[in-house]
Amino acid sequence: MTKHPHDADVAFIKALAELLQENELTELEVMREYAESDSLNVRVSRQQPAMAMPAMAPQQAVSIPAPAAAPAAAPAEAAPAASDDPAQHPGAVTSPMVGTVYLQPEPGASSFVSVGATVTEGQTLLIIEAMKTMNQIPAPRAGTVKRILVEDGSPVEFGAPLMIIE
Repeated sequence: MTKHPHDADVAFIKALAELLQENELTELEVMREYAESDSLNVRVSRQQPAMAMPAMAPQQAVSIPAPAAAPAAAPAEAAPAASDDPAQHPGAVTSPMVGTVYLQPEPGASSFVSVGATVTEGQTLLIIEAMKTMNQIPAPRAGTVKRILVEDGSPVEFGAPLMIIE
């Protein structure tokens, strides 16, 4: 009597698999209870190719050279000191969620902000797409954009530094 529709379970598992892929997760486990003695335990996982793990390092490395290229006119000693840990910088704007960063409101449009731009508190800096929802990330304070630490279309984690505003 505690039977549940098979089609609903299949749709649920497909939705979990989509979440796994969209958020670049390797494993997701969920327990869904229907009744006291009826539940569904689902573990969806995918094996990363051997090249996928090193791919994370280039994405991080890509974000480091981009800021280093911006202060190229500055003395060489200043760039390494500033890029040691951008998350510790007092002007760092960090990601409030896991998702994909977009620097423009739509493909082909101009960026929300660029290095050297003056921003006001609450002004949209970029968009983070999470679970097919576009989340505008506002400037936490007024200032000047000194560095953009992410590339358009790159994945970010919670707490990852996005830009430096001074």
